[in-house]
Amino acid sequence: MNFEELLKGKACECGRNHTCAIEHIIIEKGANRKLGALLGAYQHVLLVADTNTYAACGEEIKAQIGQRLECEHVFVREGLVIPNEEACEEVFARISDQTDLIVGVGSGVIQDICKYVSFERKLPYFIVATAPSMDGYASVGAAMIMGGMKVTYSAHVPKVIIGDIDVLKDAPMEMIQSGYGDILGKYSCLNDWKLARVVRGEYFCQYVYDLTMDMVVKTRDLGEKLLARDPQAIETLMEAIVGVGVAMALVGNSRPASGSEHHLSHFFEIVGILNDEPYFMHGTDVVYSSIYTQKIREKILALDAPAAHEAMSREAWEENIRRMYGKIADSVIALQAKMGWYGEDRSGIHAKKWQEICQVLSEAPSSRQMTEYVQSIGLDAAQFAAMYGDKKIDDALKFGKDLKDRYSVLWLYYDLFV
Repeated sequence: MNFEELLKGKACECGRNHTCAIEHIIIEKGANRKLGALLGAYQHVLLVADTNTYAACGEEIKAQIGQRLECEHVFVREGLVIPNEEACEEVFARISDQTDLIVGVGSGVIQDICKYVSFERKLPYFIVATAPSMDGYASVGAAMIMGGMKVTYSAHVPKVIIGDIDVLKDAPMEMIQSGYGDILGKYSCLNDWKLARVVRGEYFCQYVYDLTMDMVVKTRDLGEKLLARDPQAIETLMEAIVGVGVAMALVGNSRPASGSEHHLSHFFEIVGILNDEPYFMHGTDVVYSSIYTQKIREKILALDAPAAHEAMSREAWEENIRRMYGKIADSVIALQAKMGWYGEDRSGIHAKKWQEICQVLSEAPSSRQMTEYVQSIGLDAAQFAAMYGDKKIDDALKFGKDLKDRYSVLWLYYDLFV
């Protein structure tokens, strides 16, 4: 992928001037050895990692920083590091008046923490990737868990992204599977983006849509090669992961990369954290969830016309929200009250645009095809059902949307069937 050309931006036919503030993206064998030359005038560097990511290449990056290293912070946890208030405070405490750059060594959680903290402190940051596990490296959004809620803060992009194939190919296989899953989930969210244009008149950019879809198409058939840790396949996956992040930066939000499948993933993660229950890695949850979002598209397409039914009462909805979300239920209820979508009658727009809606829904790959993609990377969709069970999956399909302020097929499903 020609990142140099992509980062130049574009005066687009959609009416927006797409720009991206990332200065360098280097994805190749031996890329970590180029970090030192990119430090430029930065003299007081804070290095952030966790014990696993530091073991992957922390010493190499520390050597590249050399005497510019002011401080390092390595998270030590028995379990997973969570990008929450506690983790951020640990990094805030390491920043001095002289700190002029944060260098994160890691993948999803580390880059989210570094993105959030650097934005709050008005500092630039670099990210050195240790796994091709998710698509947030180049995005403006920092996906945090604050007050128990999954919140994506609008922050800023890194100045530099480095992906060393020699490191990435040795990442845990579950992280490679997760990255592949995150990319394949774009079939679902891109379809949601088109649907939102039809139903709600939402802004849509064909250029960014096509850019993202192209990366999905280049990645979708690489399952077996990724299982074999083929360097070229790993490079293609990492380019797609970073490229999708650039696509998000170009439109200034996560719409090209996050829809109904992510709402389900966030549901399983948040409920898992609240109830101390297991959940899959983000991208793995995303691709499993995309099978289920496709099943509800197929259920909707089976209708001859929009079905009329009695909507769930406000009291029943709130009772369900409190049952599932516990201590964060008030925040979920407040978010939906702010949006006001539960007070809307969308039946008229459904009837008026039914053929157009069906045309959009029919463009997504079938649930059978999505299942075959999942199997190609060594995942088994039956594990998803076994992990969560029918009741939790049903709850996610009905109420996972309430964690976010974004229209997706989950709203259409709710309107027609819940």
